[in-house]
Amino acid sequence: MTSFALLDALHTPVWIILPDSGKLLFANRQASQLSGGQDIACLRGGHLSARALEQLSDYSPDMLQYQQVVEVWTLPGQDGPQVLCCRLGHLRLEDDRPAIIAEGMLEAALPAVAPSVLSADPGRDGSFHEMLMQTNSAPMLLIDPADDGRIVNVNQAAARFYGYPREVFIHKHTWEINAMGRDILPVMHHISQLPGGHKPLSFVHRLADGSLRDVQTYAGPVLIHGQRLMLCVVHDITEQKRLKAELEQAALKDPLTGLWNRRHLLLQLERAIQDKQRFGNDFSLILIDADNFKQINDQHGHFTGDEVLVWLARTLESRVRAQDTVCRWGGEEFVILLPQTSHDNAMRLAEALRRTVAENRHEKLPAITVSLGVAIHQDNETVESLIMRVDNALYQAKHLGRNRVMAA
Repeated sequence: MTSFALLDALHTPVWIILPDSGKLLFANRQASQLSGGQDIACLRGGHLSARALEQLSDYSPDMLQYQQVVEVWTLPGQDGPQVLCCRLGHLRLEDDRPAIIAEGMLEAALPAVAPSVLSADPGRDGSFHEMLMQTNSAPMLLIDPADDGRIVNVNQAAARFYGYPREVFIHKHTWEINAMGRDILPVMHHISQLPGGHKPLSFVHRLADGSLRDVQTYAGPVLIHGQRLMLCVVHDITEQKRLKAELEQAALKDPLTGLWNRRHLLLQLERAIQDKQRFGNDFSLILIDADNFKQINDQHGHFTGDEVLVWLARTLESRVRAQDTVCRWGGEEFVILLPQTSHDNAMRLAEALRRTVAENRHEKLPAITVSLGVAIHQDNETVESLIMRVDNALYQAKHLGRNRVMAA
């Protein structure tokens, strides 16, 4: 009996997830039934899903503990995909690892939302909500979820940002500016039932000229002139997302060779194991070491040594498939991850790589050879065990004279 077994008694769905890998540690009966066997990545990444941050690991423990973090997940259903709002929280496991607990907010269990009242004087044109909207520099939309998501009012900042004249904008619907199209309507319905104050959710919006922008929207229920509406504040995060993606990409790349680095490989190995557990796809690993590389550095200098590593990286890349991942493991060692590849095919590729390096050389660089270790992932094997086995195979290849391939 796990320490989470008591959660099975709850009527609300609960998932417990490791944020770094996205691995599901536990789902109670209600959660298992609702998710229909889909993993967390599918639930968070479905076409009806919306979230504040792209990766679960982007949520800090403090953010989860002190802020209201809500995500919209896509669940399978008999009549098509369904929407579920989930409240995320921080959890510390018994072994002191951080985890995320996601609690599904079933619509029947949602608290009654008391909308904010923004009408100081319904009979006057200069109402408080109008003043609030027009003096705010952020785009603001006033939406009627009950009327097919109709946009009933916008401020000047919204008209400028989206590129529509106000008199045109107030006759549009949210599904006309959201890249999800009409699929946004069930999502908006659930969001409108939430109390205000939760972290913003990310969407892609379409401007009048057809261009797409990444936005975060702060939405909450309001009562204006007795009408229940949703006030949506929009922030353009397109440039922020682009810079973040560039930084993340740079953090996963080796600056010398331009190959993926060790960190990226470890993430890919975890995903490959998850895919194997889910779909039964085998994968293999090749570990490559440049023979006698220290002599090249000593005799020709480190600059030439770097050029040799770059040449070797380009040579390896030129001989693999698009779905294979070539990484610089460290120093003069490289790793190739081969999805859906049998042990025999991995051995044949390793031998082809060995011959290619031995028989070809850059005219201005010293010749090199490589030693290679090959291993196929075994059932229920950890990343650490797989790397240890392929490293031992490489050691045997070096020990037996270098310039050869050995199987784990």
